[in-house]
Amino acid sequence: MEVAQIIVDVPLMQTDKPFSYIIPEELAALIEVGMRVHVPFGSGNRLVQGIIVGKEEENLNLYEISNLKAINEVLDSTSVLTEEQLWLADEMRHRVFSYKISCLKAMLPSLLNSNYDKVYRDEAGKSWYHSQLTDEEKIDFSKRVRSDQLTVTYLAKSKENRKIEKYIVIPDHKKLALFEVEKRAKKRAEFKSFLLRHFGEKIPIKNLAFSSAQVKFFLAQDLIKIEEVVVSRTQAVFEAVESDEPKALNREQSSAFEKIVREQNPEDLKPFLLEGITGSGKTEVYLQVISHFLEQGKTALMLVPEISLTPQITHRFIARFGDKVAIMHSGLSDGEKYDEWLKIKSGQAKVVVGARSAIFSPVENLGVIIIDEEHESSYKQDSSPRYHARDIAILRAKWHGARLVLGSATPSLESRARAMKGNYELLRLTKRANEKAFLPDVQIVDMRSQINDRSANFSNVLLEKVKEKISKNEQVILMLNRRGYSSFVMCRDCGFVVECPNCDISLTLHMDTRTLNCHYCGHVQGIPQTCPNCQSKKIRYYGSGTQKVQEELEGLLTDVNILRMDVDTTKTKNAHEKILNKFGRGEAQILLGTQMIAKGLDFPNVTLVGVINADTGLNLPDFRASERSFQLLMQVAGRAGRADKKGEVLIQTFNPEHYAIKLAKEQDYEKFYETEMRFRRSLSYPPYYYTVQVMLSHKVEEVAIQKAYEVADLLRHYLSPQAKILGPTARPIARTHNLYHYQILIKYRFENLLEEALNGVLELTQRRENKDLRILIDSEPQNFI
Repeated sequence: MEVAQIIVDVPLMQTDKPFSYIIPEELAALIEVGMRVHVPFGSGNRLVQGIIVGKEEENLNLYEISNLKAINEVLDSTSVLTEEQLWLADEMRHRVFSYKISCLKAMLPSLLNSNYDKVYRDEAGKSWYHSQLTDEEKIDFSKRVRSDQLTVTYLAKSKENRKIEKYIVIPDHKKLALFEVEKRAKKRAEFKSFLLRHFGEKIPIKNLAFSSAQVKFFLAQDLIKIEEVVVSRTQAVFEAVESDEPKALNREQSSAFEKIVREQNPEDLKPFLLEGITGSGKTEVYLQVISHFLEQGKTALMLVPEISLTPQITHRFIARFGDKVAIMHSGLSDGEKYDEWLKIKSGQAKVVVGARSAIFSPVENLGVIIIDEEHESSYKQDSSPRYHARDIAILRAKWHGARLVLGSATPSLESRARAMKGNYELLRLTKRANEKAFLPDVQIVDMRSQINDRSANFSNVLLEKVKEKISKNEQVILMLNRRGYSSFVMCRDCGFVVECPNCDISLTLHMDTRTLNCHYCGHVQGIPQTCPNCQSKKIRYYGSGTQKVQEELEGLLTDVNILRMDVDTTKTKNAHEKILNKFGRGEAQILLGTQMIAKGLDFPNVTLVGVINADTGLNLPDFRASERSFQLLMQVAGRAGRADKKGEVLIQTFNPEHYAIKLAKEQDYEKFYETEMRFRRSLSYPPYYYTVQVMLSHKVEEVAIQKAYEVADLLRHYLSPQAKILGPTARPIARTHNLYHYQILIKYRFENLLEEALNGVLELTQRRENKDLRILIDSEPQNFI
């Protein structure tokens, strides 16, 4: 008897252990490893979704058979998870400390984890919905799919996740020609003539000049048929892009290209770290490397860190590779993601461009994986499973024998340290690709000596520079890494600050909605007219966000168009692209935004970049604060002077002597690397030590503390004295979502029992007495706030 090993998706009782289920005889020919199935689970035999991770023939006695349940339904006609993806889940389980079902689900488009239906179609265009079939028909239809008699597509049940276009088809020309239309029915006669002229074509109904009444009449006479076609929802993006030709590489670019594509023994392959200054032409190197591997019949995967980067990047890739490109990022709807996933799964797409989750795309025969701006923390997933895209890329490159290229103007210290040790091969681009473009001049503005009566946010120097550039019909980018109107609302009489009732953090004022918002849990409330504590009317707004700065700037510079780009202005679909296209067309002189405007943007008319407050992230309680600030300043500075016009950068700061600020001015990554590495070594932080963060949350603070100490004791039992266990301590923001958070940080170099220890911590969440306790394990955390 055939038995399948299935990992079930039960959120409240996760396990890595697969359960055995009998494969019914009528389903035996359909079952494959990597398929999703419905199986009965628990005492009530409720149906849950599961994933088949193995199957085998077993000799079972009657007692063993009676104790096994059978698969109820097969959800897929072919495997949705590849052999490689199942292997990846096993490898991830040793690194990310999330249960395997979480790893497997991360590899599937969300449409396949939610309500959906299947549509079967034959060659004549006739369709059947899976949900309307009997059990016997479902089995028969699955067999017909496997024998290529039918095609199958998945559709979300909600209409917004479907894009279907209807076409008129004429099955019988002779029958239509002989059909007599009444003389007084002139519209029908015109429609008949129209149909005869277009016999043999599919006539789109959406562009039809005739009324629906005419269509219904001819349908009723069986003279025409309506054919439904599922349309790719991303096709419009491809149609809007003009094709592009490869550009000539300079000497440094050519050297990097040759080293990446040279023939090597797969066992000797190392990841490449392409360190290139902003504007050095890293993207053109990527494009030509990908082209090389496509010519060899292989595929490519390209990751970018931010959704805001994807419009410009994807356009460059579509211009070069056309319909061979698939786009995968969080800004797509579930339906669009599924369309692209299917394009990849079917082998139609040869180049995948996307954000973090695109690393799991089911691309076969990979030749190269590229991670642009590899230093970005957004490559680390901040919910379970907490993987880093770079680590998954290393595994996939190993599986395929593919090249892995990590690119950045300011590589992470971890990657650069690996390159210095010889674990990565370091390639450098030190000149801008455009020979007429030079690195911008960077000036630090000491805000301690810049008191401006007209503005709290702009020095006279920056304001005058902005006016100068606008008078020359040039454009300006201004960055302030804080959204909203004001940072907090405070009473001048008693000092009361309006805080979130669910989190230990002040609420941020948003003037466009006239509300106070929590950026952690989403709580929203009205702006108080009097102090809730002392009833004083002296409520004031403190600090500045992008919204307030925009309002202030519009008062200082009349007749100037300003575009704001932050989380609040980019909530709607394609908002990033619309804002950037407007700015690219010159419809605004100033682009004001948070850090999302710092990377990847290439506007030839931008000659000034102003950083309104460089200190925003500098003094956060995170050992990477200086590195992040330096990288951000270097990246945003690189947006200026990318074409023939000279660029300038003004950095406003209250800490002009801080090494991250000074070295960003000098644009000296090498000096920053040396300085920061000394600091990391003295405090035993990465890359000299590995780190693991264990976070515990509970609605009762005393319970959170007690459990945190239990976990710390368990870790000390397993780990050697050389491991450094810091905590438990309260998180910097100790309460969010009405939960109290405590954390433990492990710093270590070599610990043989670490995996066993962390699995022991993970098992605590499965105990009945801990059902309200949340434990998160984050290997190599990117954020400590």
